[in-house]
Amino acid sequence: MGNSRPAPVAAPTDPFGWLATRIDFERTPPRAAPAAFGLARMRRLLAAVGNPHHELAVVHVAGTKGKGSTVAMLAAVFQEAGLRTGRYMSPHVHGVEERICIDGRPIAPADLAAACDVVRPAVQAIDAAAARRGGAGPTWFEIVTALAFVHFAHAGVEIAVLETGLGGRLDATNVARPLLSVITSISFDHMGLLGRTIGRIAGEKAGIIKRGRPVVSGARQPSARKVIAATALRRRARLLQLGTDFTARYEPPAGSTPLAAGSVVVTCSAAAPRTYRLAMAGRHQAENAALAVMAARELAAAGWPVDEAAIARGLARASLPARIEVFAKRPLVVVDAAHNVASMESLLATVGPALAGRRPRVLVFAVSRDKQIEEMLALARGAFDEVVVTRYLTNPRAAPLDRLVAACRAARLPAPHVAPSPPEALRLARRLAGPGGSVVVAGSFFLAGELGR
Repeated sequence: MGNSRPAPVAAPTDPFGWLATRIDFERTPPRAAPAAFGLARMRRLLAAVGNPHHELAVVHVAGTKGKGSTVAMLAAVFQEAGLRTGRYMSPHVHGVEERICIDGRPIAPADLAAACDVVRPAVQAIDAAAARRGGAGPTWFEIVTALAFVHFAHAGVEIAVLETGLGGRLDATNVARPLLSVITSISFDHMGLLGRTIGRIAGEKAGIIKRGRPVVSGARQPSARKVIAATALRRRARLLQLGTDFTARYEPPAGSTPLAAGSVVVTCSAAAPRTYRLAMAGRHQAENAALAVMAARELAAAGWPVDEAAIARGLARASLPARIEVFAKRPLVVVDAAHNVASMESLLATVGPALAGRRPRVLVFAVSRDKQIEEMLALARGAFDEVVVTRYLTNPRAAPLDRLVAACRAARLPAPHVAPSPPEALRLARRLAGPGGSVVVAGSFFLAGELGR
């Protein structure tokens, strides 16, 4: 650590009350991106605490779907390689501490409070200056991102894997100076902020590409690939594209174990095909894993001590909550944070075979009001015998129950049951399913976080 920044010290203060007072766009999203986002405020905040992000070796990950899984896989690979590894992800499922991990362990409350003691005075100074100009101080996400950088730098993290919160170009994490960038699949989400075409959304994600630093892309759509390739060319960044420079072939698990994880065969011109066992279930995880493999190989070629054995061990153990997570077996209860159309498609494709022999099949659904609700529910047509709609209580973005009921009707799903909270929805769904049935919970990380057991 440099001498320009004070080291965090233990503090008895609880950071959560302070953080709760900040503007939080995960709870109340802005109407338009330009007025709400930008990097100048984040740079001022980090400069005030000694620019801890400049001390970090970073891999930066953006995308619409799969970025959290890819981050988890890469972090597990680096940890298996013996590197002290930071992981910054969003949103969380059970607690904000999940967002900031070192070697897979969430930040301890005392360390979070200590990081707050470093960041809070800088925030207060920026708040005061902003108030004089009639502006706004740092947001909740900007502050939490700064806390992650302070914690990682102070703890001597050797490499950090960062997930963007929203988009990429204007995301608070985009102040980082990455060794390498990764862009996962691109699909429609947050269109009011990122754009209403795949090309425009891809342009926002491609904003993480840095001059002269390689980028690994999993985008499939021609318009997204064109934008990413043009950005990489402009910034003289070496580009590796799925389907052109490497391929991923999913191999389902042997036997008939429901929802078991499969394997991926990664092929590229620079190496012989290699098969990696996965810890996370679902065909879609094959492409996420291939991105992690290619990113790890790029770093290995640059001199980082990441070998094939570490890659294999990391992929075989990387897992996250609310990603095809089996909560119970009688009835079968599967929880997934699918929160857009593409994620819902992947979820239903994965759980379909497991549900085939388990009747009745029950869907529990809650979602944020700004999502493609009708389109998501239309995908579930014919897949479920019963539907329970609810709304999460900790986030005001939750779609109201009457809209969910109307959306079920528009999607020609069974007339839904209505539950006032996620725990009550899950209890009702279990009763409807009976011991031989199945329950799938989907729609949001916020829903998954409120379920209880």
